[in-house]
Amino acid sequence: MALALAEKILNAHIVDGKPEKGSEVGLKIDQTLTQDATGTMAYLEFEAMGVPRVKTERSVAYIDHNTLQNGFENADDHRFIGSVCKKHGIYFSRPGNGICHQVHLERFGAPGKTLIGSDSHTPTGGGIGMIAIGAGGMDVAVAMGGGAYYITYPQIVNVRLTGKLQPWVAAKDVILEVLKRLSVKGGVGKIIEYSGDGVKTLSVPERATITNMGAELGATTSIFPSDEVTKSFLKAQGRESVYVPLSADDGAVYDEVVEIDLGALVPMAACPHSPDNVKTCEEIGKLKIDQVCIGSCTNSSLLDMLKVAYILKGKTVYPDVSLSIAPGSKQVLNMLAENGALSVMIDAGARILESACGPCIGMGQSPNSAGISLRTFNRNFEGRSGTKDGQVYLVSPELAAASALTGYLTDPRTLGDMPDFEIPKEFKINDNMIVPPVSESKMDSVEVLRGPNIKPFPSAQPLSDVISAQIALKVGDNITTDHIMPAGAKILPLRSNIPKISKFCFAVCDEAFPDRALALGKSIVVGGSNYGQGSSREHAALAPMYLGVKAVITKSFARIHMANLVNAGILPLTFVNEADYDAVSQGDTLTIEAPAKQLEAGDEVTVTNTTTGKAFKTKASLSDRQKAILTAGGLINYTGKKN
Repeated sequence: MALALAEKILNAHIVDGKPEKGSEVGLKIDQTLTQDATGTMAYLEFEAMGVPRVKTERSVAYIDHNTLQNGFENADDHRFIGSVCKKHGIYFSRPGNGICHQVHLERFGAPGKTLIGSDSHTPTGGGIGMIAIGAGGMDVAVAMGGGAYYITYPQIVNVRLTGKLQPWVAAKDVILEVLKRLSVKGGVGKIIEYSGDGVKTLSVPERATITNMGAELGATTSIFPSDEVTKSFLKAQGRESVYVPLSADDGAVYDEVVEIDLGALVPMAACPHSPDNVKTCEEIGKLKIDQVCIGSCTNSSLLDMLKVAYILKGKTVYPDVSLSIAPGSKQVLNMLAENGALSVMIDAGARILESACGPCIGMGQSPNSAGISLRTFNRNFEGRSGTKDGQVYLVSPELAAASALTGYLTDPRTLGDMPDFEIPKEFKINDNMIVPPVSESKMDSVEVLRGPNIKPFPSAQPLSDVISAQIALKVGDNITTDHIMPAGAKILPLRSNIPKISKFCFAVCDEAFPDRALALGKSIVVGGSNYGQGSSREHAALAPMYLGVKAVITKSFARIHMANLVNAGILPLTFVNEADYDAVSQGDTLTIEAPAKQLEAGDEVTVTNTTTGKAFKTKASLSDRQKAILTAGGLINYTGKKN
């Protein structure tokens, strides 16, 4: 039987279940990654499992999110993560070494391998032919301990690329076109697999931009073939030995096919406040801008930076525009410094930031009140920039740089002829900011260092005989994990302190929610469609769990967040009849009788609104394993019970 590329890699890694669409399978995981905003909790969870040393081929911890050390909390977390890594067999990428996805692509990723990371943009690894999936920290902890990672065996969508991008049209425009067609919900339960003659015209960094933003489709992951372009990139990184050619079989059958002529694309932007709100430059018109931010894990490669430097050379940033640039890794920053491109950026008036996530997660560079900000990032959710009324547009580095010079949204095709930008034959390789773990014989001598902000992992309770609780909050469609558990310089340092960070839970929607939920003791949250889209942050499940949320009932869930709710012991249910969403109100009391027995009997769960006296049907789209996790009170309890 002819197989898609994604199917080949998945099937080779299945250790539990069968490769049948819609059924749950457990995958052997070759590599894991964490970042510091999610990593502290992931390593507390790993410690709670009692596994002395990671069992993956390679696990790496990156410091790239909480790099603003305004107080002791972030520095303490970094010290804790570094000591855990040294003791338990994990490689530690120090602050300043770069953004996890950029560095992993450069130094660790390998075609045909499986990778899960506690960051939703882990699918960046699909740019070199990996099955790379974003997951909650608890799932990553289990994988580090040798456990399988479970997903619903996905549908495969084939995006066939033909032709070649026109000058100054970018890889960012490719993924914006896909988002425009499929929407932020269009990839749920699917893997996006790229093929066609157009693939060979795209470099690895360009492919990685596309797979990175596949996360905004809600997709399980995205993947490109591993070909001669991949081989050249790995050779330039001194890692040709990990190269293997990988592609779909001739005659592979896909669940859906999307055709895109690269030559027909034009420069575009995702308008506020959603990555799928995509319009062409022409449709947007002459938009005055206040800020430009270039970087993030989506567009901070050397190739991106060289294009930006070319556009800025000999010119000056428009007086009313603030331009900030964050190279994605130490390797990129070093090479920019050596070839003179960094000096070009500085001469033009750019503000050079460290190699970290920075503005993408609201860590500095917030725009002015109601400011228009062009960003080469992957998300433009309301308030994510740190300015509540900020208007964020997602664009390519080419469009961003051109606009920084004019003060208005500017089509980069007005720049004239475009030179050929090529990947260097050799990258500058210096891994001195990656600390290897100690040998197994020396691990007992390593002390794990904990600061006062690091609190124990909160414990969840087994599923009770009856859930009867008030609806503490009712929200609408497309609620993101930024709504549920905001980021930013004020909140991110509390990621290892669930009691404190929970005080900000749902603050974007209702500042009174944390106090109300705590006062109720136990409660239920009701949401609309695509609830929990965005970041993989499991704190969006852990904080509600700490506040006493027992169930979340929605029209539909985003994949990672639903899994995180299960892992935290919170019952995720969807309305069988979406009209029942309109029939419940915040403050109503809902009752679920014998939830464990109802789950055991099937997928249908009856909920009674005791305030109105009306019952309605919900669906628990869960595997038997997930039902057992919920009954036990979460993944930690379930894992401990099994062992």
